[in-house]
Amino acid sequence: MHSIVNPILPGFHPDPSILRVGDDYYIATSTFEWFPGVQINHSKDLKNWRLLTYPLTRTSQLNMSGNIDSGGVWAPCLSYSNGLFYLIYTDVKSRRGAFKDTHNYLVTSENIEGPWSDPVYLNSSGFDPSLFHDEDGTKWLLNMIWDHRQGTNSFAGIALQEYSSQENRLVGPVKNIFKGTELGLTEAPHLYKRNGYYYLITAEGGTGYEHAVTMCRSKSLFGPYETDPENPILTSRNSEAELQKAGHGSLVETQKGEWYLAHLCGRPVKADQCILGRETALQKCYWTQDDWIRVKGGPNPQVVVDGPDIPVKEWGKQKARDEFNEESLGLQWNSLRRPFTEDWLSLNDRPGCLRLYGEESLISTHNQSLVARRLESMKAEVETSVDYLPEHFQQMAGLIFYYDTKDYVYLRITHHEDLGAVLGIIRSKHGVYEELLDQEIQLPHHSNYYLKASVRNEKVSFYYSLNGDEWELVEESVDISHLSDDDPDYIRFTGTYVGVCAQDLCGQKKHADFNYFVYQESNNHL
Repeated sequence: MHSIVNPILPGFHPDPSILRVGDDYYIATSTFEWFPGVQINHSKDLKNWRLLTYPLTRTSQLNMSGNIDSGGVWAPCLSYSNGLFYLIYTDVKSRRGAFKDTHNYLVTSENIEGPWSDPVYLNSSGFDPSLFHDEDGTKWLLNMIWDHRQGTNSFAGIALQEYSSQENRLVGPVKNIFKGTELGLTEAPHLYKRNGYYYLITAEGGTGYEHAVTMCRSKSLFGPYETDPENPILTSRNSEAELQKAGHGSLVETQKGEWYLAHLCGRPVKADQCILGRETALQKCYWTQDDWIRVKGGPNPQVVVDGPDIPVKEWGKQKARDEFNEESLGLQWNSLRRPFTEDWLSLNDRPGCLRLYGEESLISTHNQSLVARRLESMKAEVETSVDYLPEHFQQMAGLIFYYDTKDYVYLRITHHEDLGAVLGIIRSKHGVYEELLDQEIQLPHHSNYYLKASVRNEKVSFYYSLNGDEWELVEESVDISHLSDDDPDYIRFTGTYVGVCAQDLCGQKKHADFNYFVYQESNNHL
């Protein structure tokens, strides 16, 4: 029997929805404002995972232009019935203050790798939707209900309504089947049926350090639901567990009858700050004689868990160096709010290079020319080379560590009226802009500038080179702990990305050609 080491999906992989079809396991996770929408990872053994696909690849499925930070795709639910995959997701347009505009959609596909259909609109009454396929063939949508009124519980319960596959819409009455436990903030419903019981699993306590997975059950789909006397069945609250923020779970049964709970977690690196974002972990479970499920070794999450009694299947490792010599970008790459289109990104205009046409600033929620991938380790080296000659101080390009429009650290080349091309570091911390170098580095006219960063926990050291062999230190141990969910004044939900970008605030779309990108992890775990 093999062991599984958590997190199974390190870095920004929150809100896991786990599914088995035959001998294949899939996990769908939230992507928020990053495009394409919804990551699906694949495994044969629950231990080794590979990024397989994104279902939402077209603006007809997901139009996020102007979406707020940590808006976009929340909490997808992946399911399967009668030869068809179903994916439910929320596109969050606003989330600050009393109101939340949360539009829920359904797409389907006969093949997990697509093509996926255009969306069917479902409702907007709350977020975290999921689809339950009952044994009689009926289908039921669940979602938490958002109540904006003063003096009420904003997390007002779990709504249940029938979905008609024939009419492609919700039908019949809406019933509030569960209003939660004393932990509060009831969300993330998933429904399962076993031994004559309907089991409703929810997340409670909020998605931070009080997070938890709770369970209730009923003999009737419509309730009443009795709560598990030992709730929460999983939590990190009030514990020193390495995996904090444990909650938002979904269940899967293996082909050998073993049960596992996929859940999100976070690993704080400094003062309760998780720069990698909320990650996905897996816990082994068992059923009691009175038909309640328990986490083995729980309720606190375990870093190392027993794997299932199925053969191990390893996948080939992703290459550390991307030469940008394929017809399309690799699956690891994402953009902000918009698809990869030739008007701002090209692999053809200069073969062997990623060309980015500079557009809007790093605070834009519309047209940023930024391509990045998840930071998935506390220890990593990243490197790139760029052919770029800016002509104006409003033009810049380079290597970026990015959380959202408020928080990033950017090693960038720009133009100075007296010095010509210069290299410096921009940091935005909680929305406050600053330039970290007292004196920016004057660069000679050159065909390629090499940029590198070394990540060590919450510190990043930046370097540059003119030949790729001899490196000069730009700045040592820059603190990036603010690139985390845990902003004291602003709740948010993604994780740190690292990548390349270009801006042209003049509007001339000055391009930068990136020759390669290296992402090399030193260690997958703390």
